[in-house]
Amino acid sequence: MLVSEHNEMAREKKRAALLSVGSAVILVSLKSFLVLRTGSLGVLSEALHSSLDLVAAIITFLSVRVSDQPADDRHPYGHGKFENFSAFVETALLVMTALYIIYEAFDRLFFHHVHIQPSVLAILVLFVALGVDVTRARKLTRTAKKYASEALEADALHFSTDVWSTMVVIAGIGLVWAGETWNVPALIYADALAGLVVAAVILWVGSRLGKRTLDALLDVAPVGLQQTIARAVASMDGVLDVDRIRVRRAGNRHFVDATVSVARTASLEQVHALSDAIEKRIGEIVPSDVMVHAEPRAPQGEHLFEAIRAVSQRRGLAIHDITALQQDGQLFVELHLEVDEQLSLRDAHRQATELEDDIRELRSGPMEVTIHIEPLGRRIATPDTGAGEMKQLSRAIEEFTNGLAAEYHELVNCHDVRVRQVEHRIVVTCHCTMKSALAITQVHDVTAALEDRVKEHFPQIYRVTIHPEPLEER
Repeated sequence: MLVSEHNEMAREKKRAALLSVGSAVILVSLKSFLVLRTGSLGVLSEALHSSLDLVAAIITFLSVRVSDQPADDRHPYGHGKFENFSAFVETALLVMTALYIIYEAFDRLFFHHVHIQPSVLAILVLFVALGVDVTRARKLTRTAKKYASEALEADALHFSTDVWSTMVVIAGIGLVWAGETWNVPALIYADALAGLVVAAVILWVGSRLGKRTLDALLDVAPVGLQQTIARAVASMDGVLDVDRIRVRRAGNRHFVDATVSVARTASLEQVHALSDAIEKRIGEIVPSDVMVHAEPRAPQGEHLFEAIRAVSQRRGLAIHDITALQQDGQLFVELHLEVDEQLSLRDAHRQATELEDDIRELRSGPMEVTIHIEPLGRRIATPDTGAGEMKQLSRAIEEFTNGLAAEYHELVNCHDVRVRQVEHRIVVTCHCTMKSALAITQVHDVTAALEDRVKEHFPQIYRVTIHPEPLEER
């Protein structure tokens, strides 16, 4: 998320939380006034409910301010848990309110009669409170959904219950008033029963909110999210298997740890690129902070040559030109091993022997491994002083190679021949255009043959390197 977007989110969440605090102050004032005028338990329960809502709104405002702060040294996962904790405190306050209302309702039903003084003013004030509740709940709900804020959602849930409980209290006072007007004594208990209904609503909402906040505090993964992420990651190219997906939530943020299996011959850069792609894919499912751990694995049906490359990579060795021959039930493997040019023969041979042992363990049957040792080549050479390019020899090599086109039908032409003298040795590089449809194995054989023919014709040449290219590149 961009800094400007984060700042706008923080400002809007704070405005919504501050509006909630202001609305709660108005509601507490109105309902406290009605308690003194009517003595209604329903109104008293609503006043207590709104008082705790005010406390909850203040906690929400403070938690939103803290939770939107960036991660720091002491809070590397951010401050999102403050939202979850504030919602947990609000749940406790709701339960306390409901228990007191239940106690007071049973006391009035069975032990102490309290005279209710209903009036038009009380009902009108409650309708005003109802309007404030509806407006505030809608504003909080919109902001909570927009920014996935659990603290604002909990606050919105509180005021949504206020809407229903206020309607119940209005009905309770109305029934008491009707009982006095029409002389129906049984209706005097309507107020206490209304209080019990309010308490039931509070407990129901509190249980839902409590479960959600407790799940967040205990890092319970959202239902189905792990499976959704696992399926999406498993379908990505380069992922052999999804070993584990872990999801935790802090406020409106998710943290995802993904452990995946990748081909053991993949390079570090390939694995890094795959990890970036996995992070992006998970971010499309749920905005989150993602950590990807890649485990090297042998793909099902892995080719022997790939397995040989894997064991050499594990030892940090560079190899090329792997070949294999199956004869009389025995496998013969040959390859070239590149070692540090400063090594002695003893040390280089030890590396080759250890690699041979690893390769033999790849198969249970008889296997003979032969390794050609050559210098890795880290030094950048420079042409001999004053030698420059040998243009006359370059033209002779180009003319000779092009004359081989009749013998090697794959060859179209030879060009860009360069001859240099490096460390008292003559080295040649050139480009050969060949037919585009040729298999690369065939091209390799032809270039190797051409290199040998050039060296045979010009014995002073130490090395020839041919770059093959398709016809359309010319």
